[in-house]
Amino acid sequence: MGSLDGVRERLEEREESLSPYAARSARGRGREEPEEPSPLRTEYQRDRDRIIHSKAFRRLKHKTQVFIAPMGDHYFTRLTHTLEVAQIARTISRALNLNEDLAEAVALGHDLGHTPFGHVGEEALDSLDPRGFRHARQSLRTVDRLEKGGRGLNLTWEVRQGIVLHSKPRGDFLENGSADGLSLEGQIVRVSDAVAYLNHDIADALRAGVLSVDELPGVVGTTLGDRHSKRIDTMVRDIVESSWASASITMSRPVRDAVYTLREFMFENVYEPERDNGEEAAARRVVALLYDHYGSHAEEIPAEYRLDDEEPGRAVSDYVAGMTDHFAIRAAERIEPGAGRAFVSRLL
Repeated sequence: MGSLDGVRERLEEREESLSPYAARSARGRGREEPEEPSPLRTEYQRDRDRIIHSKAFRRLKHKTQVFIAPMGDHYFTRLTHTLEVAQIARTISRALNLNEDLAEAVALGHDLGHTPFGHVGEEALDSLDPRGFRHARQSLRTVDRLEKGGRGLNLTWEVRQGIVLHSKPRGDFLENGSADGLSLEGQIVRVSDAVAYLNHDIADALRAGVLSVDELPGVVGTTLGDRHSKRIDTMVRDIVESSWASASITMSRPVRDAVYTLREFMFENVYEPERDNGEEAAARRVVALLYDHYGSHAEEIPAEYRLDDEEPGRAVSDYVAGMTDHFAIRAAERIEPGAGRAFVSRLL
């Protein structure tokens, strides 16, 4: 027997001991373009590795989470957020005896389509593109179409489904996962995303002086905990306890209510208000300038974004959405000196 013989089959056999509700890589819907199986990895492990080695994944390190192009070294970026989501998703999946590899692959790919400047950039691009713009759809487009010069990563159906359905509506987002037909692993990523961003966005808001601890809703401290690690632990433990032997991923009513209260508080006090320093407005101007410029100068868009079979103008959104914060600022400065004035000192 060769050293590689039977490795993947052994890994697939291990998956048979998972919960009856777990996804099995050998029983998935497969890939749009069939491929020979890997001798060493299951299909979901293979997807995880393709995502990690993609260019879009590397660019996450210079994309905003909430605070735009921050000066401090300890603010969260889209990459550190993604790694936290993956870690939380694996912990919950392992505890529930579900497929960790599927959850990890979805988590690592869920934000690949995010714009520069976080949700401010997303809102700006959505207002400019007549097709509209949603980062979840763009994340799927990134893995399906934009990576590898238009060939995409050819991921499995289950990973692609988890990526495109990871976004959460305002309100009771826990009710939507099972209704969407989303796998339990995909539902885990959806809730892990919220666990991660709510807690690290509090930390960043405190660091930036946007919030003080005593401004947080009282139920946060009494139900979830009075510090970062405690809140995450409370949420994760509650998800595991509430979802055990269940066909959906959920939380107990007290913890769910506290999480929704915190989420609404963060929308009203951190995510939606424009800061007095005007950086959100400056970010919107940069995105608008880039969109208008490349819309009139498509020849300046790299060839990998100008796909022959796409409708005119699609490459503009693809190119702008793929930019990091710093690249977008530099590009805007080249087009119109002074356009990125609010950020330029940070790039020196």
